[in-house]
Amino acid sequence: MKKTLSIIALSIIGFGLVSCKKENKETQSADSVITDSTAVPTDSAVAPQVTTAAAAPAPSNQPLTTIALAESNFDFGKIKKGDKVEHVYEVTNTGKNPLIISEVKPGCGCTAPDFTKEPILPGKKGKITLHFDSSNFDGNVQKYADVYANVEKAPIKLTFIANIQP
Repeated sequence: MKKTLSIIALSIIGFGLVSCKKENKETQSADSVITDSTAVPTDSAVAPQVTTAAAAPAPSNQPLTTIALAESNFDFGKIKKGDKVEHVYEVTNTGKNPLIISEVKPGCGCTAPDFTKEPILPGKKGKITLHFDSSNFDGNVQKYADVYANVEKAPIKLTFIANIQP
């Protein structure tokens, strides 16, 4: 019974995380919580099992700073289906404390991030690169990635659009 419930819970979570389908527009959903109140307790525990999917990273304990983006939106224009493209977003630490990018979370598996891992000192620049694989898409698409850093209004949303041609 416990094994069956685990498989069902993993199936539900896995289904919720699949987001790179052949769609023209991506929809965002809030983080979800799955509660299994029918789980059979193993020891003396009676509480239901709770699984949280797509939880946001814990806030950084680093002192806050400010950030300036050269751009937060990018248009790839027309690209061929199957092309793998990338764009570099330049960030500048405009505050008085080092800027620490802790995570860049893309909205789906078709987008992969690279980013400056070491602290970006005040007045210095860093980079966030988003790599996009257009293999599973047709037409106009819009994608995003959330940037978690020691800034007041985290996450910062980076977006791009593309028109995928056959």
